[in-house]
Amino acid sequence: MRVEILTREFPPDVYGGAGVHVDFLVRELRKLVDVGVQCMGEPRPGATAHSEKDARLSDANPALRVFSTDLAMTAACEGAAIVHSHTWYAAMAGHWAKLLYGVPHVITAHSLEPDRPWKAEQLGGGYALSSWAERTAYESADAVVAVSRAMRDDVLRAYPAVDPSRVHVIHNGIDADLYHPDPSRATLDRLGVDPDRPYAAFVGRITRQKGVAHLLRAALDFAPELQLVLLAGAADTPELKAETDAAIAELHARRTGVFVVSEMLPPGDVRQVLSHALFFCCPSVYEPLGIVNLEAMACGTAVVASRVGGIPDVVVDGETGLLVDYDPAAPEDFERGFAAAANTLVADPGRARALGAAGRARATDAFGWEPIAARTVELYSSLLA
Repeated sequence: MRVEILTREFPPDVYGGAGVHVDFLVRELRKLVDVGVQCMGEPRPGATAHSEKDARLSDANPALRVFSTDLAMTAACEGAAIVHSHTWYAAMAGHWAKLLYGVPHVITAHSLEPDRPWKAEQLGGGYALSSWAERTAYESADAVVAVSRAMRDDVLRAYPAVDPSRVHVIHNGIDADLYHPDPSRATLDRLGVDPDRPYAAFVGRITRQKGVAHLLRAALDFAPELQLVLLAGAADTPELKAETDAAIAELHARRTGVFVVSEMLPPGDVRQVLSHALFFCCPSVYEPLGIVNLEAMACGTAVVASRVGGIPDVVVDGETGLLVDYDPAAPEDFERGFAAAANTLVADPGRARALGAAGRARATDAFGWEPIAARTVELYSSLLA
């Protein structure tokens, strides 16, 4: 069985949870079946890369450049038994390969365009194209993999034409050998984090989805002794960057111990930041699963997160972390609740340690990549039977 994985991201160019998922899933799948990877961008080992720099479309909407690359990816899928696409960026390549070669198309639902209206800030009219591409591919796919129970519900709500029997829950996973409690503090010392004060950590992109603005407002009410370490990637838009910079400036003016790292750190550095945090912050307003919560849990760190999407599949409230209700109509209530949960753990670090230990156990026991890959191959085989 030859499977072609279709993706925008593949190492070393990984910027989000979908890319992390593809990276580790491919590693395990290659132990079980013949796997090719068609990705976007510059050439790299382990994949066939297709450039998004079509000179004919250099001034065009980014969505059109994606579709141009999808055409090249489709051509490379000839001879595959299964095509498996990840995110809307690759969905059309999977759909066209299904039609052109008569092979099953599997889609993994990492997010849904109808639930991310803020993408219009980035893509303009291209958001209508990305939404069309996603809907078309989902409604025609032979199987849809949802990374959480909530993601399955979202797929069926957003695309009621999809047969529920074709939507299968297979969770994201974690490499507990890569993410584990790390005793080294070298990265924290380099950043200047005070070892005698607790800190909360955030790792993620600056996008509406991740709720960074809510976190920064909640942090105004964090206990004075709590530091905040933000490993925050580039903002999606200049407007969002300006908003975030202003909120960070206000936070700096109101409290000490705020550290912002804007470049992507290597996994070893991220592991140290996660390992020594009193807790990890996940204030997302939309999260199909939240693989970063698994990374924190695998490092033995408690999680304070919003109760949205697939997060409750991972973070067990009161057992591996604390969940805070989110209502988009009442953001101030969410921010106050997030600050209250944070301060609960500041006042009881022993409880935070117990939550972290339970989180490590849950991450290693329930979210290993090996069984996830095995279930994925079972799904492939069922489509070929």
